[in-house]
Amino acid sequence: MFSKFLPKDFNFFDLFDKQVSYAVAAAVLFKEIVQKDAVGEDSLNKMQEIEHQADEVAHDIIARLNKTFITPFDREDIHLLASQLDDVVDMINTITSRLKVYNVTGVDKNMIEFADVIEKSVKAVACAVNGLRNIKNIKVVSELCVEINRLENVGDTMRDNVLAQLFKTEKDPIVVIKMKEIYQDAETVLDVCEDVAHVVETILLKQA
Repeated sequence: MFSKFLPKDFNFFDLFDKQVSYAVAAAVLFKEIVQKDAVGEDSLNKMQEIEHQADEVAHDIIARLNKTFITPFDREDIHLLASQLDDVVDMINTITSRLKVYNVTGVDKNMIEFADVIEKSVKAVACAVNGLRNIKNIKVVSELCVEINRLENVGDTMRDNVLAQLFKTEKDPIVVIKMKEIYQDAETVLDVCEDVAHVVETILLKQA
């Protein structure tokens, strides 16, 4: 509906689709990583490259925002959406780096569960952002935002249960500190996904 008013080189929808595709790639890779015994250099490098590419798109969106007058929705919402999507990838990259730095080895079923929920949430975010191209998608996009919020609540419960079990069974305080931080970071990814959903909902309300 709005894209016809935009110069071809400044199609923000294409840029957002590209940015969110990197978020999905990061989530999928993260799930693959935690299913292995430890984070390898190749996997870490792949994640860092995804994060770098996502940063470039975010910077491109902001740069183009400063060069165009007509935008598909409010300028502050474009800026915030780009920033929040970038945060999703940054946070997944941060967890991956910490797994490597903390030398976390062994397959952790709790991290696999977190990775699965993260993947579902990020893919829902991608569909919601893709849906902004057409205002007729408002019902579908709204339902996706509700699902993202639900998954964030699932993450809260998972984090609380996992931490309770960690404090109860783990005797090594260093392990407790490391895993507590990693589990909390995993839940933070879901928080940021929810933040994206809130931005999307705000855009929908303004365009309704």
